[in-house]
Amino acid sequence: MARWALYAAAFLVAASCTRAPHRSVYVDSAIEAELRQVHAIDNHAHPKKVVSEGEEDHDYDALSMEGIGDIFLPAPFSADSAYFPEAWHALFGYDYADRTPEHMRELAKAKSKIAREKGDQYPAWVLNRANTDIMLANRVAMGRGLTSDRFRWVPFVDMFIFPLNNDGLKAKDPDHRVFLTREEQLLSGYLESAQMRALPATFDEYTAFVSHRLETWKAQGAVAVKFELAYLRTLEVRDVQRENAERVYSIYARGSEASPEEYKILQDYMFHHIAQEAGRLGMPVHIHCALGAGSYFRAANGNPIQLDGVFNDPSLRKTKFVMLHGGWPYAREAAAEIWKPNVYLDISAFMYFGYPVEAARAVRIYLETAPEKVLYGSDASPISDTVGWEETTWIGSRNGRLAVGLALTGMLQDGEITSERAKQIAHMVMRENARQLYGF
Repeated sequence: MARWALYAAAFLVAASCTRAPHRSVYVDSAIEAELRQVHAIDNHAHPKKVVSEGEEDHDYDALSMEGIGDIFLPAPFSADSAYFPEAWHALFGYDYADRTPEHMRELAKAKSKIAREKGDQYPAWVLNRANTDIMLANRVAMGRGLTSDRFRWVPFVDMFIFPLNNDGLKAKDPDHRVFLTREEQLLSGYLESAQMRALPATFDEYTAFVSHRLETWKAQGAVAVKFELAYLRTLEVRDVQRENAERVYSIYARGSEASPEEYKILQDYMFHHIAQEAGRLGMPVHIHCALGAGSYFRAANGNPIQLDGVFNDPSLRKTKFVMLHGGWPYAREAAAEIWKPNVYLDISAFMYFGYPVEAARAVRIYLETAPEKVLYGSDASPISDTVGWEETTWIGSRNGRLAVGLALTGMLQDGEITSERAKQIAHMVMRENARQLYGF
């Protein structure tokens, strides 16, 4: 309770000192007050660890944007967005609306000073400033400052469904080349840690290797696993017989290149295997379902309706799935899927895709469908030399609450819910739904 009081006070102080943006929208005051005081559980983010001088952290995402060219950021997160000075002010005392070189040097000094003073407590300090209790950290590995009481680990699993020769896939475009090279490096590292110099000789050995890795992660504190599959291929996954996947593996595991059709057989089977094993271990499966960064991302790949077969598979009903980013812009398709008993979604990255008014339209669709299946998330990530995961954590918390508040206010005004129900849903989305899903 002392910890909650500390970061609630920090958030309220930051909110009161921050230059509030002009609003042409209305949020019911009781709903706004309720949302402001909820200590959030952030379902999806990419925090960075504390590093020593000269050290860098590249583990904050399996498919980071490093090496990707022509990255376009939507207007809310464009270089001249008003959000950033507001976040800098709330976090680091930045008192300017401009970005002159002199002022940015002053900001850099302030950030460095606070990071030095806080030391390993710096990541928790960031959460306190954003009134966030627990953040689910999508990372290759955890690290300094990302303590288990405040940060819960969600590792990536895509590398396990691309074990074969990927030259043909990497030739598609520059983004695929960067991403699949990274997946190959990660898989190679996991094989090496298992004292394997190459892929196992048999398919049984390979699936056992993958299962053991999931079990190891579970023992190390992982609470879920994540697929970024939409960056690499379609989300459509077919029910594949084991013998067909085993045939593909036995033919091509030693280096020759499978046809796209053959490779998909193995990929689909491994997706199913990982999802089933995650269910056995009690770890929800997170899936990127939305637009993605990079100039070659195929928008149709993020449509969650493609996962209908997975969600309808009786053998996977013990596995809980979370569609990340609400399937945006496929909000209605995503809402249709959360009728499934084991399917949830979060609203992470909505602060990237559009402003709160637009986000609220999608959030309202979800809340009118299944409010107990909707989770708050920020998708906090480093996006430039001057905007790190700290700023996007703060912006995500403020704008996420605003979007939820707008959606609930509209529902209240239209007589769909009572004031008390609106407050209850606010707690559910920002905290309680995640707490029940993960057992925190």
